[in-house]
Amino acid sequence: MENDLYKTPEAPLLRDDLPTEQLYAGFWRRFLATILDTVFILLITIPLTYLVYGDAFLDSEAFVMGGADVVINYLLPFILVIAFWIYKSATPGKMMMGIKIIDAETGGKPSTGQYIGRYFGYILSTIALLLGYFWVIWDKKKQGWHDKLAKTLVVRT
Repeated sequence: MENDLYKTPEAPLLRDDLPTEQLYAGFWRRFLATILDTVFILLITIPLTYLVYGDAFLDSEAFVMGGADVVINYLLPFILVIAFWIYKSATPGKMMMGIKIIDAETGGKPSTGQYIGRYFGYILSTIALLLGYFWVIWDKKKQGWHDKLAKTLVVRT
């Protein structure tokens, strides 16, 4: 009996018939979250890099100054972002903007593999003249290329 009046209706977490403004985080909210996250990361990495390299850090034009530079400015941000995504489904900037990352198919928490794929998807979104990020503006589900690659969505909490 399909039309049982006493049965609780089953509804997916995300429905295509609802306005996307109610579900998906738009470009400007995500952009501000990125700015906040960048400031957060810089508040950690700049002092550490200066502690290791001193004034040479300020005067150098080198892309990479050494092993510590790689660890502090590339590996540490990767670890921090992935850790926040795993434990909170959001970075500090996303939390401040009231948004989080979910699995596009289930509406649940993405896997660690999805998070890692999403992080490296940022490279693809960046190298194409940032088009992968701007794609959020035009996409029905407000997905950037990194979201599509990892099969994730960014939604309001």
